[in-house]
Amino acid sequence: MNIEEKVNGEIKTAMLAKDAKRLESLRGIKSVVLLLKTSPEGLTEDSVNKALQKEVKKRKESADIYKSQNRPDLEEVELFQASVMEEYLPKQLGEAEIKAELVKIIASVGATGPGDLGKVMGAASKAFNGKADNKIVSLLVKQLLG
Repeated sequence: MNIEEKVNGEIKTAMLAKDAKRLESLRGIKSVVLLLKTSPEGLTEDSVNKALQKEVKKRKESADIYKSQNRPDLEEVELFQASVMEEYLPKQLGEAEIKAELVKIIASVGATGPGDLGKVMGAASKAFNGKADNKIVSLLVKQLLG
């Protein structure tokens, strides 16, 4: 079952359950999928993961803004939508798992210091594609190389 069929099924379930919050989130996912279907990139698992990660990031940034403006009602909506979208993403790795994999990547690339950050990040972004936030990966690489 591809992502489009899965989302359509979830939408039907949410409609029957009269779950408006989840329905709105699922419709957001469906719009991402429909946009990808018509894009030159096409509808691939990789493109869906990238697009959904982008949407989750947008929602979390919006939630932070709402929190700073003391709007917990809107913050809650954004965080809920982000959590629903995260259900369709691969499981995110923990910091310890990322660090262990980065040690292997640094050894395989032959990185010795902060000047090799680009080489390590290139290999790491391919290895962690969709499984880890690049900000966290970048911070850990800087720690390990510095």
